[in-house]
Amino acid sequence: MMTISTLARSCGLSRSTLLYYESLGLLRKPPRTGGNYRAYTDRDLQRVQQIGVYRKVGLSLSAIRAVLNQSGGNAGAILDRRLVAIDAEIDTLRGHQRDILRLLERSHSFRRNQMITKDTWVGIMRAAGFSEDAMNRWHVEFEKAAPAEHQEFLEFLHIPTDQIASIREWSRKGSKG
Repeated sequence: MMTISTLARSCGLSRSTLLYYESLGLLRKPPRTGGNYRAYTDRDLQRVQQIGVYRKVGLSLSAIRAVLNQSGGNAGAILDRRLVAIDAEIDTLRGHQRDILRLLERSHSFRRNQMITKDTWVGIMRAAGFSEDAMNRWHVEFEKAAPAEHQEFLEFLHIPTDQIASIREWSRKGSKG
């Protein structure tokens, strides 16, 4: 017989996790000892270890309950569905990878071409309705949120180094006020 603490320690789980498993019906409600402690058996230990194996392959707790409660312990259909889901997740992640690589290539290409100057950018901002004050606030927020990227952006616009230093200095002061 094992207490809940002993069972939890032997499985690398917390007591609250075991109580949660019990509340979900993944683990049986054990009998109590004379001292009113839960009394778990080796069979309970094996079941918790089995739950751990299924958690490691990514099954949800409801899927684990279904697997464990099937007669004969045939988990094939549920595991097949999980495998299909993992394949779909991998396909999605590979799609994200390809998209990110395309975006990086475009941004590197864009940087190489360096087609925008400070005057062009200011013109775009004004055409979008930004006043001088709004553009200054934009710099303050950019400097506060991403100072390294703000520096890189100003360099991208071919702004001279001394002007970049000045813009960043008043942007930092503006973010404190």
